[in-house]
Amino acid sequence: MIQRRQFLTHSALLAGTAALPAWAQEQTLRVVVGYPAGGSSDRVARIVADKLQAALRQTVIVENKVGAGGRVAAQYVKNAPASQPMLMLANPAVMVVAPQVMSDVGYDAAKDFVPVSEVNSYVFGVAVSSAVPVKELKHLLAWLKANPSQANIGVPATGSLPHFFALMLGQQAQVAAEAVGYKGSAPLVTDLIGGQIPAAVDTLDVLLPQHEAGKLRLLAVSSEQRHPLAPQVPTLKEAGVNLAAAGWNTFFAPRSMPAAQLARYEEAIHRVMQDPETARQFKSSNLDPVVATAAQTRQRLAAYRQQWEPVIRASDYRP
Repeated sequence: MIQRRQFLTHSALLAGTAALPAWAQEQTLRVVVGYPAGGSSDRVARIVADKLQAALRQTVIVENKVGAGGRVAAQYVKNAPASQPMLMLANPAVMVVAPQVMSDVGYDAAKDFVPVSEVNSYVFGVAVSSAVPVKELKHLLAWLKANPSQANIGVPATGSLPHFFALMLGQQAQVAAEAVGYKGSAPLVTDLIGGQIPAAVDTLDVLLPQHEAGKLRLLAVSSEQRHPLAPQVPTLKEAGVNLAAAGWNTFFAPRSMPAAQLARYEEAIHRVMQDPETARQFKSSNLDPVVATAAQTRQRLAAYRQQWEPVIRASDYRP
């Protein structure tokens, strides 16, 4: 009886595979990430890609197309042939900030891409090296104001949301702070720990492990309420800075993707994100998972743009 059940199960899988369209059976799905391996976006992409392989019964690989703060990846995906299954995991830096502050990013964030599913949300942290005798955010702001020639704040990428956040911190300190862009979180954290940069803004999941290890000191987080992963760290508002913001990682498809293919990926990602094991893997990496349909993702993206685009334009920031 056991052998018969195994045979029937195997036959059902083969039948299901045979029923898939040719592009689903034969081609690899590429998940493109615009940041280096090991960073937050990359870890999110790899958790979801691993689960998608089983959900789609299709090979799924993560491809890191690094450069220009994620814009190289967006240009690459935009120009992908319709015959090549491809998704991009992108954040507000690529899809909201860059189109507002640069004259030509090489793509139209609204017209060239279709939102598929938001899968992760995150907040930012402000940190200093534990060797620096700064224990509160107000002390850091006072130091930046007193030392304008050294008012450098490291960020993981030029033109990223942390970059924009660092400039706003400088405004709060009434000093023209210099946002120093790195090629990813890893070199930024290394320089922060080593004292090559006095302060940094990055996502909480990147900074928290180093804070817990005693190598960095988190001064504040950007959430509206204290974050459950770091309840001892005050919010920016509690620290006297009237700022709050969150970011996200969302899957986008190129506009050229066939509708049937797009619907299949939408359904699969939504199913993967409902899996408790996916949530466990996210949380073990200090990441906040999000379960959202394509319709919910589109609504959230529209609301985010409505909230932040006027703020970005009003800043007059130009790279």
